[in-house]
Amino acid sequence: MHTETRKSRATESLEMPEESTTTAPNQPWRLCVAPMMEWTDRHCRYFHRLLAPRARLYSEMVVAQAAIFGDRRRLLGFDTAEHPVALQLGGSDPALLAQAARIGAEFGYDEINLNCGCPSDRVQAGRFGACLMTEPMLVADCVAAMRAVVALPVTVKCRLGVDDFDDEPFFRAFVDTVASAGCKVFVVHARKAWLKGLSPKENREIPPLDYARVFALKRDRPELTVVLNGGLMDQAAIDAVLAQVDGVMLGRLAYHDPYALARIHGELFDTPVPSREAVLAALRPYIDAHLGGGGELKHIARHILGLYQGQPGARQFRRELSSARPGSGLRGWDRALAAVEHWRAAA
Repeated sequence: MHTETRKSRATESLEMPEESTTTAPNQPWRLCVAPMMEWTDRHCRYFHRLLAPRARLYSEMVVAQAAIFGDRRRLLGFDTAEHPVALQLGGSDPALLAQAARIGAEFGYDEINLNCGCPSDRVQAGRFGACLMTEPMLVADCVAAMRAVVALPVTVKCRLGVDDFDDEPFFRAFVDTVASAGCKVFVVHARKAWLKGLSPKENREIPPLDYARVFALKRDRPELTVVLNGGLMDQAAIDAVLAQVDGVMLGRLAYHDPYALARIHGELFDTPVPSREAVLAALRPYIDAHLGGGGELKHIARHILGLYQGQPGARQFRRELSSARPGSGLRGWDRALAAVEHWRAAA
C-alpha cells in the first residue's frame, strides 16, 4: 500500500468517532464528492474529509497510461485519512485499464471508477469519457477486465446519453450491457452530453436535467446501486433525491461552498457539524507537513477559498490566502485567519 503511513492528526483534532471514515455498510455511496479535474486532488480530498467524515471521495480522472507509466506517487498518492476514496480512471483499452486498476488497488484505493461521462475534446480524442457510451460492449469488456484483477468494486460514472443517442432504450441498453459484466454501481450525471458544440462547462449546465430517468432506473433495477449527480444545490433537493435512489454525488456545491458539504453530511448522517475554525485547526498540521516537504501554501489554500462564503470576513480571507507568496510559510494562513476573526468580532 502506498498511502501515507503517518497517523493523521485531523481526526484527533475533530474528535471523529473511530468508524467515521466509512459509511454504514449498506450505504457506502449515500454521499459522494464528484471527481473534478484540477480540483479534487489529494489536498482537496483531505480538506473535504475533515468536513464530511463519511462521504465517499473521488480522485481526479487519471488516464490509464499515466497510472502505468507516469509519476505514480504524484498521481495516485493519498493520505490514509481520505478513506473511503475511489480512483477514477480514463481509458478504453481493457488491458491497460486492468493494469491501472491493479496499480490503484495496490495503492490502497477503495473503488475503481471508469469515466464514461466527461465530454472534453481531449478525452474524446483518446476514445474515452462520454463517447464510450456509444460502445457499451467495449465498456463491459473494460469493466470485466478490471474486475478480473481487483477485488474492489468497479463502478461506472456516465450520463443519460450522448448527442442524438439519448433516448431511454439507448440509456437502458448501456446500463444493462455494462451491468452484465458485473458492474453493480452506476453514478449517473442526470443530463446528456453534447460532444460537439458545447464546452465541458456548458455540458454541466445547458443540457437539461432529467432526474425522473435516474429514478426510473433504480425503480426498475433495484439490485443496482444508483447514485445521482448533477444540479444538487440544497438539502431539500438532496433529501428528495435520496427518497428515490441510493446516493447523491455533489460537485460544484461541495467545491465552491465547502461548508455546505459539512452541513449536508451532518444532516444525512445525524452527526455534529464541525465549526469552520475546528476544520482549519485540524488542517494546520497537514499544511505544516506539506510545507516541510517543500510544498507551497497555495497548493492547499486554493481549495479552501470558499469556506467562509457568505460570512463576515470572507473576502479578506480569500484575499489573504490568494496573495500568500511562495516561501512565506504559514504567514498568509495566519493573516487569513486573523482577518476572519477581526470581522467576526466586529459583526
